[in-house]
Amino acid sequence: MKDLKISKKKPSYPISDKLNDYLSEYNRNSKITILYDDLLRFQGAITVYDKDDNDTLWVRVYFSEFDRAEIDLSLKKVYTRLHSDGNETSIPFLNVDAIDYCTFGNSKPFRIKVRNILNDNYTYFYVKKADASRIYGLELEHMLSPYNLNFMVHGNTLIEEHIAGIPGDEFIKTMLNDCTESEKSQIAKEFVKFNERCMIRLLGDMRAYNYVIVPTHDFDHVVFKIRAIDFDQQSYEGKFNVYRPQFFKENLKLVELVTKKFKKESIDQYKIEERSIVAKRMISYNDRIDQLLDCMVNDTISNPEHIKLLKSKIYDYTLDLKFKKSQNMGQIVKNALSFVKRNYENVNTKGF
Repeated sequence: MKDLKISKKKPSYPISDKLNDYLSEYNRNSKITILYDDLLRFQGAITVYDKDDNDTLWVRVYFSEFDRAEIDLSLKKVYTRLHSDGNETSIPFLNVDAIDYCTFGNSKPFRIKVRNILNDNYTYFYVKKADASRIYGLELEHMLSPYNLNFMVHGNTLIEEHIAGIPGDEFIKTMLNDCTESEKSQIAKEFVKFNERCMIRLLGDMRAYNYVIVPTHDFDHVVFKIRAIDFDQQSYEGKFNVYRPQFFKENLKLVELVTKKFKKESIDQYKIEERSIVAKRMISYNDRIDQLLDCMVNDTISNPEHIKLLKSKIYDYTLDLKFKKSQNMGQIVKNALSFVKRNYENVNTKGF
């Protein structure tokens, strides 16, 4: 499998006034007392290793005594707003156990570990630079995938909740072989649907470390789901295959699993199922998704070379002339979703 090349440095696109108004209307904007740049004031850091002593590419940062007290309080306030109604009565029972920083990738996030000292339960959230591409990706995931997402924006700062699960690369390496044949078949089905969902809404770079496998125990078996966790490459690249997880070498074992378990008819059936589900979600979010797409159409989230290449490749794939006429990435995404919705409505109309 030939490896796909991703742009080394995707620029960070600012939040337009139109997108900012959208975020305010749907309660995504929130005044917070700490910004991404505040966390860059750390004085030093140590490497974070996993349980097998491998470098995780995260470092644990520390601050001066004066800064740490202020930062801890602000992060606790962010936590209460992200996970509750902002009521600060619980703050005395919260502790910021760790602040980790990752230099790998475009977003350079901070990962915050917050623990409830009364019962030792803890959770994470992330502080990142606000980027229009990522926000569009989060909103499309919220509306078009089976999963709701919780995030807040303030100025140039994005606060994201943690998405729990087993990192895809870790699952493939250490757990996939131990799954039963029935479980492998179920994982293969989920990968087909995940692949289709990413392609439809143009979410790129879903290599194995950019999604998680989420096992859920049913009464007599385990159900596996796949969730994207990185939305930096939302509709930026020009290569169509970047938006299809099946073409990344890191996902080869899952592709082989699909080939082994399913015939073409079954694969096509699962693709149709996923397109239908996405179309139903579009209908249910009608006005909101139209508003988001209107923001994208009037925004700059890629460059002319990528736009020209992608609209040509998608035209070859769909033979829909609307893609050839697309002027920007927002129009390509809008036409892709309209294509799926239109086909769904035509099939259902014919059925009556």
